[in-house]
Amino acid sequence: MQGNTEYLIHEAVERYRREAENLSRYLHDNPEISSKEFGSSARIASLLEGWGFEVEYPFFGMDTAFRATFENGPGPEIAIMIEYDALPDIGHGCGHNLHGSLAVLAGAALKDLSGLYSGKVRLIGTPAEEADGAKVSMAEGSVFDGMDLAIMMHSMGGVCQPNMDVLSLSAYMVKFTGCSAHAVAAPWHGISALAAARKFIDLIDARRECFTPDIHVNSVFVDGGKAPNIIPEHASLFVEFRAGSEARLEGVEDMISKCARGAALALDCGVKLEKHSGSFADMVRIPELEEEMAEILTDLGARVSPVSPPVGSSDVGNVSYRCPTLQPLISITDEPIALHTRDFADATLEPRAAEAMAIGAEAMVSLVLKIMTDETFRRAVSSGFKRELAVKRRG
Repeated sequence: MQGNTEYLIHEAVERYRREAENLSRYLHDNPEISSKEFGSSARIASLLEGWGFEVEYPFFGMDTAFRATFENGPGPEIAIMIEYDALPDIGHGCGHNLHGSLAVLAGAALKDLSGLYSGKVRLIGTPAEEADGAKVSMAEGSVFDGMDLAIMMHSMGGVCQPNMDVLSLSAYMVKFTGCSAHAVAAPWHGISALAAARKFIDLIDARRECFTPDIHVNSVFVDGGKAPNIIPEHASLFVEFRAGSEARLEGVEDMISKCARGAALALDCGVKLEKHSGSFADMVRIPELEEEMAEILTDLGARVSPVSPPVGSSDVGNVSYRCPTLQPLISITDEPIALHTRDFADATLEPRAAEAMAIGAEAMVSLVLKIMTDETFRRAVSSGFKRELAVKRRG
């Protein structure tokens, strides 16, 4: 029976593979940056509507978001997340054209396999992953609440991984205010906002030797004055910080606030901390899901390595705090080509990438069907989610 199911999955994926490949090329050749994905989102929404999905577009108050639903009787509910925004200047250097099309391919195959399960399949178009991340506000707005699984795959080079670990991320604009004066004629009448900003950086650096390995604080000066002969009245920095959990991120946020206010106090300046966009959460990882995905990918002939330590952030993390979530990495090239490069964008059009797309879609469909049909596994995943979420919230 298992062998027959694997054959049916393969055949369903192959039926839509050519259209998915065409979609990937279209997205590659017509890259649209975050929140401007009008052609990309319309193309995907039109495909899904033509395949019989009930499509809401626009969705959630976002012009380039959508939700496509296939209701197949009572049962579990899953979400497949679709990305399609490109990077400025270099196009689809993060592979969203490839793994966005992979998600569409998996959704189409699942609809064709409706005789194997009962439940609801939602394909959710999530724009602006490279910017503010639509999944952040969608998660806050309960779009993923109650889901038995939310899943997507992300392109990479090298070998596959059963999940992607990420760090929590937040950012502030830190603005210091002083008093201007002529830097030579009467500097004693001035209060240097730039001096306070520099001291703020010094205080952050003084704390670094006590950082745990997961903590990262990075900053750039946005405003440091207008002319060297004027004591700067204003100075601003853009500060981005990460940690291994939401709870630990709160501690980093408190440290940054203290350093900013301490620098301002010492230099007689005012200071304001303004939150910059939405915060990205770390990943709530569920071993039961990762083990199953590793086994599925291996059975499909993929080379699979353990999950790497986190080196970045993703809005998928925010979803993982709301329901069981998985974001495996699908290797589209044997070479470890770096993401966010033109070389990686070019690699998404190679035959090897098309084969990886099909393998990834089969793996995603296999996991979704197991969630839909295996109550014991579904309960284990649900229990694992509650367990790991509790650990994260303790910090």
